[in-house]
Amino acid sequence: MTNRIYLDHAATTPMDQRVFDAMAPFTMGMYGNASSMHTDGTRVHEAMDNARDQLAGALGASASEICFTSGGTEANNWALKGIAFANRHRGNHIIVSSIEHDSVLNVCQWLMKQGFRITFLPVDGEGMVDPLSIEKWISPETILISVMHANNEIGTIQPIGDIARLAHEKGIYFHTDACQSFGKVPINVSKQPIDLLTVNAHKIYGPKGVGALYIRKGVVIEPILHGGGQEMGMRSTTENIPGIIGFAKAAELCLEEMEPERARLNDMRNRLVRLLEEGIEGVYFNGGQEHCLPGYLNFSISGMEGESIRLALLLDEAGISVSTGSACSSNHNGNPSSHVLQAIGRNPFEARGAIRVTMGRFTKTEEIGIFYEKISEINQSLTSIFHR
Repeated sequence: MTNRIYLDHAATTPMDQRVFDAMAPFTMGMYGNASSMHTDGTRVHEAMDNARDQLAGALGASASEICFTSGGTEANNWALKGIAFANRHRGNHIIVSSIEHDSVLNVCQWLMKQGFRITFLPVDGEGMVDPLSIEKWISPETILISVMHANNEIGTIQPIGDIARLAHEKGIYFHTDACQSFGKVPINVSKQPIDLLTVNAHKIYGPKGVGALYIRKGVVIEPILHGGGQEMGMRSTTENIPGIIGFAKAAELCLEEMEPERARLNDMRNRLVRLLEEGIEGVYFNGGQEHCLPGYLNFSISGMEGESIRLALLLDEAGISVSTGSACSSNHNGNPSSHVLQAIGRNPFEARGAIRVTMGRFTKTEEIGIFYEKISEINQSLTSIFHR
């Protein structure tokens, strides 16, 4: 496994050794419950408070505005359900983009069964929401707008500052899912009127099973977990201390290394774009390249869309990990077409035929060349079979 080339960082990232080292003392030696009054508990609680301060600083927030969760899915569920039920007396209308993660879209489907009305915003051919078009969808019953900061399939970065300002002008809460963007591009909630923001650790070289929801002071939200009153009474359950410590360390490293890493990843992505354009006939790209996360590339090959899964499996046999879409969406047994690609204008056949390449901290420049050579070879072999 050590010789494999991993190009699926949008699904999850390998843990950084420095993160593992920071977590290690809390997996065995410092095992106290942070809610306990004795020394073992208070030492752990102090470490958790330091991690909360650290993560809050990375977001431009106050520590009291950070609530740790089990990951991005829980945080997104909490943001939408918590706002919906705490503010139902004000209205029952929620606006989200049509390319949100399943942990937002499926919550919306559930909320519709509870009597809420959902508007799914259209996007343009690059996957971008037009902030100016949102106003026509707003009604007196609108209580929340949720638009992800960056998309997990095509990497498009949304103008969340403009959307948040519009929401605030109308007295509407604004939430953004920043799981893909956090640690890769700057986010500062003190400079943008964001009310709720979702982040997690395993997308930034941290551990799986831990995330956080930023809740701006004064936001009226209902907890969805009730019990012992942890997380300032907002999210009851014993905290995942090793995960929280690792999360904070991972965020610290990403912020320290962000600018050079952005440049390096963009250089590799641009190199791959040139190789594909020059070497593979019929290649086309899904989503834009200007407002895109560093190291993200989603592409298809005309006429080969029906073979994307076979392409990915043959690449896997060759020791290269890529994706044909969102890792979470692959759990569904129904329509294999990407809702994101359909939203940007691809037909259902094209929307099931993409390859997603996402590079990361440990990706080497030479691996991009190896990937190109291998996919070119596989594409040629499949093309010769189908064109006999």
